[in-house]
Amino acid sequence: MNKTILITGGAGFIGSHVVRHFVLKYPDYKIINLDALTYAGNLENLVDIEGHPNYTFVKADIRDEVALEDVFTQYQLDSVIHLAAESHVDRSITNPMAFVNTNVIGTVNLLNAAKKLWNNDFERKRFHHISTDEVFGALGDSGFFTEETSYDPHSPYSASKAASDHFVRAYHDTYGLPVVITNCSNNYGPNHFPEKLIPLCILNIINNRPLPIYGDGKYTRDWLFVVDHARAIDTVFHQGKNGDSYNIGGFNEWKNIDLVKELCKQMDDKLGRQAGTSEKLIQFVKDRPGHDLRYAIDATKIKNELGWEPSVTFEEGLSKTIDWFLQNQEWLEQVSSGEYQRYYESRYEM
Repeated sequence: MNKTILITGGAGFIGSHVVRHFVLKYPDYKIINLDALTYAGNLENLVDIEGHPNYTFVKADIRDEVALEDVFTQYQLDSVIHLAAESHVDRSITNPMAFVNTNVIGTVNLLNAAKKLWNNDFERKRFHHISTDEVFGALGDSGFFTEETSYDPHSPYSASKAASDHFVRAYHDTYGLPVVITNCSNNYGPNHFPEKLIPLCILNIINNRPLPIYGDGKYTRDWLFVVDHARAIDTVFHQGKNGDSYNIGGFNEWKNIDLVKELCKQMDDKLGRQAGTSEKLIQFVKDRPGHDLRYAIDATKIKNELGWEPSVTFEEGLSKTIDWFLQNQEWLEQVSSGEYQRYYESRYEM
C-alpha cells in the first residue's frame, strides 16, 4: 500500500530519526520532510538518506498556512506525522509566544490544511500528532501517567502542547478527521541538540566544563531511546485506533543526579579517565520556575494493544548514545557553533 506522508519537523532530533525510519523501511512510501530549519533543525542529520528516491525535503514553516496548503496540494498528501514544535522548556519561559505560534497555531494550520484537502474523504488518511508527557503535569513519589490522566500543564511549553492536543481531538470529534495522538517521555540518543541534559553533559565532559544540575538533582524522568520512539510512532501510525491516544515510555525512571552520575561513569570509562573524574564537574544551579518534580509514563496500552516495547535498557541506550557522540565530535562542534545552519544553503540552494 503506497502512501504519501508529510513529516513535519523532520530535520530535528526526533524527526530525523522518524524520517530515516520511514524512508528506509517503506521504500514504496513517498516521504515529504517539511522543516523551517530553526536553530534545532539540522539537515546534516539526514545526509545518509537525502538521495533516496522516496525522500523529498521542503523548507517551509507550519505557521504559514498558505505554504502548507500548497504542500498538501502539490504532493497530494494522505498522511501527516506532526513533530514540528518548539520543545525547550527554558526557552518557553523566556518567550512563550513563540511556543503559542508554532505549537498551537502551527498545529491548527496543519489540521485545516488536512481538512480542506481531504474534504471528508478520510479513507486511508491519518493525522498522527506527537506530544509529550509534560501535558499531564507532575507526579508525586508514586503513580504513573496513563492515557486517562487529566491534563495539568505547568510551563508555557507544556501548556502549548496541551492546547495542540486538544485541537487535534476537537478536529476528530467535530469534523471526523482521522487522528491519533502519542504522548512520549524524555527522548535521548544520537543527533540530540546539546541544549538538553544528556548531550549537554556529554559535550561538557569532553571539554572538562561544569555539568549544571537544577536544584537538588532529584527531578525524576522516564527516558526513551529515540530509535525506539521512531519504532513506536511507526506502530501507532499503522495500527492505532482513530481518535485514540497512546503513551510511549521507556519503562524506567531516573533521578537527574543519578542519570548524570551514570553518564559520568560511562564517559570516564570510554575516555580512559580515572573513575570519578567527571563527577567532580557536577554543579548544582538555581532551579527554573515551575519545574515539575516527577514524570513517569505507563506504556501498558501500546504494549498490550499494539505489541510495542523498548528494545534497550537505559544503560544500553546511554552507552550507544555516548559512542555516537564520541564518534561524531565534528557534528557536535558544528552544532555547538551554529556552523551546521549553513548546510541547507550549500546543499539545496546551489
